[in-house]
Amino acid sequence: MKSVIIYYSFSGNTRKVAEVLEAHLRTKGEVELIGLKPTQETKAFLAQCAQALRRVRTELEPVKFDLSEYKGIFLGTPVWAFAPVPALNTFLDKCEGVNGKHVTLFTTYGSGTGNQKCLDSMQNALTKKGVSNFSRFSIQQFKVKDNDFVLSEIRKAGI
Repeated sequence: MKSVIIYYSFSGNTRKVAEVLEAHLRTKGEVELIGLKPTQETKAFLAQCAQALRRVRTELEPVKFDLSEYKGIFLGTPVWAFAPVPALNTFLDKCEGVNGKHVTLFTTYGSGTGNQKCLDSMQNALTKKGVSNFSRFSIQQFKVKDNDFVLSEIRKAGI
């Protein structure tokens, strides 16, 4: 099975989860790990949260938007202000080749407030593109370094 993991990580938490997921998926087949990188990005966390709250989009460094070649699609983001980050919003707008596919959504979060709303936002964007089969999991920021815990949450999501 050929899979792709596409994620954004500001602090490294989401990247750590993506890497555990990548190692798990490698036991099942080929995996491509893609970190989204905005061309310009403020380093002020509160300003970034305000952008997420306003559902801002951003320019991304070159990235593959056509996902038609992948059987497994995994999209990850930190939760900022109840929402996906601007880089993932942009990716969700532009991605294609997902119609009829299974997509797994994952988040990393601090307090948990807004986590479900963030996942729902991602799922709604993809539903409009023809995705009807989803898995979801979330990892609290203080547990991202616990690989066994992360792996157990991945498995609970049926992955």
